[in-house]
Amino acid sequence: MTRNTTGKTSLTLLGLGAMGTALARAWLAAGHPLTVWNRTPARAAALAAEGARVADDAAAAVAANPLVVVCLLDDASVDEVLAGADLAGRDLVNLTSGTPAQARARAEWARERGARYLDGGIMAVPPMIGVPEAGGHVLYSGSRELFERHRETLAVPAGTTYVGEDAGFAALYDVALLSAMYGMFAGAAHAFALIRTEDIDPTAFAPLLADWLVAMAPAVHQTAGQLRSGDYTEGVASDLAMQVAGVPTFLDTAEQQGVSTELLRPYFELMRRRLAEGSGAEGLTGVVDLLVR
Repeated sequence: MTRNTTGKTSLTLLGLGAMGTALARAWLAAGHPLTVWNRTPARAAALAAEGARVADDAAAAVAANPLVVVCLLDDASVDEVLAGADLAGRDLVNLTSGTPAQARARAEWARERGARYLDGGIMAVPPMIGVPEAGGHVLYSGSRELFERHRETLAVPAGTTYVGEDAGFAALYDVALLSAMYGMFAGAAHAFALIRTEDIDPTAFAPLLADWLVAMAPAVHQTAGQLRSGDYTEGVASDLAMQVAGVPTFLDTAEQQGVSTELLRPYFELMRRRLAEGSGAEGLTGVVDLLVR
C-alpha cells in the first residue's frame, strides 16, 4: 500500500527497542518519511519492509533529517550513540528515560553542539503507542518554540503534554507520576495478600478494589490545594488523629492473616510522626513535608 507522505514532516529515529519500534510504526502508518538506526541492524529489517529508510550508522541517520528523535536505553547510551554525529541545526527530541538532572545536562550538551532540545517522558507502554483511545501520552519540556513547531508530528504516536521550559520537568513529572503508580501497586499487592489464603476469588475482589481506588483518586486534588494554600486542615473529613488511631487495626489484621506489614508500616510511621508534631486536625498532606529533606 502506498502511503500519502505529502506535507508530512520527515524525521529520524534512533533506537528500535520495543518502544522505539512502536513509535516508528506509528509515524510510518501516518505517512511520515522516517529514517531509522539501531545498534543491532536486524531490528530495522521489518521497518524497512514497512517503508523506513535504514541508515548505516547513527551519524548518517542524524544527517538525514532536521528532526531527530532518540529513544535509547539510558542517558549513557545517548552519549555513545551521538558521539560522532553532527548535531548543528538539528531539533533533538530525547525520549530516553532519565533523571531531571540528566535532562538539564543533556539540554546544555545539545545547545553546545548547536542543536535545539526537547526532553520527553513517555507515559505509556508500547501497545498503547499509535492507539489514541488507549490514553497514552508523552510529557515534553524544554524549548516551547520547538515543541510548537513539531507538535503535530510528536502527537502521532501518543498525546502530548507540554510541562515547561525547564528541560528537567518532563523527567520529573514522569518519575513523580510513576512513583504514585508504584505506591498504588504496593497497596494493591497488600490488599491481595490479605485475602490470599481465604476462600475469596481474587477476580471477584478486583472490581471492588479498582472502584475503591478510583473513588479515592480525587483526594489528590485536595492535597494539591492544601499544599498551595498552606492550610492542611481545609476540607478534612478524616483527620490525622482519627486515622492514626485506626492503624493498629491494619497491623493486627495483617498479622492475623500472616501478611507482612513492610509495605504499609513506613507510611504509618510517617503519619505517627506528623501527629506527634501536634498536627492531629490535619489530613494526610503533612506527610509530604516530612518526605522533603
